[in-house]
Amino acid sequence: MKLSTNSSAFVIAAAAVLCVGVMGCGPGKRSTAAVPQHFTVQTAGYSVENRPIDLYSAGDGPETIFVFATIHGDEQAGIPLTYRLMERLRQRSDLTAGRRILIIPNANPDGVVRNTRGNANGIDLNRNFPAANRENNTTSGYSALSEPESQLLYDLINTHKPIRIISIHQPLKCIDYDGPGESLAHFMAAFSPMPVRKLGARPGSFGSFAGEELGIPVITLEFAREDDLLSPEDLWARYGASLLAAISYPLPPY
Repeated sequence: MKLSTNSSAFVIAAAAVLCVGVMGCGPGKRSTAAVPQHFTVQTAGYSVENRPIDLYSAGDGPETIFVFATIHGDEQAGIPLTYRLMERLRQRSDLTAGRRILIIPNANPDGVVRNTRGNANGIDLNRNFPAANRENNTTSGYSALSEPESQLLYDLINTHKPIRIISIHQPLKCIDYDGPGESLAHFMAAFSPMPVRKLGARPGSFGSFAGEELGIPVITLEFAREDDLLSPEDLWARYGASLLAAISYPLPPY
């Protein structure tokens, strides 16, 4: 995966946490959100309509933890929450010691602009991975990794080999897991208002591929549908501790 790097580091701008069409995220444009200190931002790739997909990173330890949100474009609560996570990690250097944290706040920028589940081609990116249970059709794509956004995620996990992955979704109000992620899911639930629910590996999903086939613990945080309406502060108050627990595991985040 070829990455172009912008190493500038700024204090996060609270007014620019959402990457939507009216805030400078048109084709070929990076989000107007500032880069939290100690994080660098890289263009990991581009969407169907040439919108950049930004990868933020901090730390250089031997353990890589990957967090991403909004693989479904109509599930946008994870975007401001991941920026809030980066700001909190800026204040908690103890949580990045010995670790490398990778974060993609918006994995489906074309879908976010449209407020649609799928990407600009109408493909559900979370059904487009080369898992053994995948189905070829108009929704999942007629071949695995047919979409640049899913190819980007595939390349990233194969390049960086994270030891655990957190994917932020809506609207099922639970903590799901794939692969060897059960103990991590229950640990995160101790710091969350949501229960653990095993939903099962969906055909061609990221969890089916990375969790069940590659054996990486994959946690799917399923927030409530109405969480899109919450402020970044309220989102953090509700879910921030569980995200920090995903970073600090197996030690408590506080």
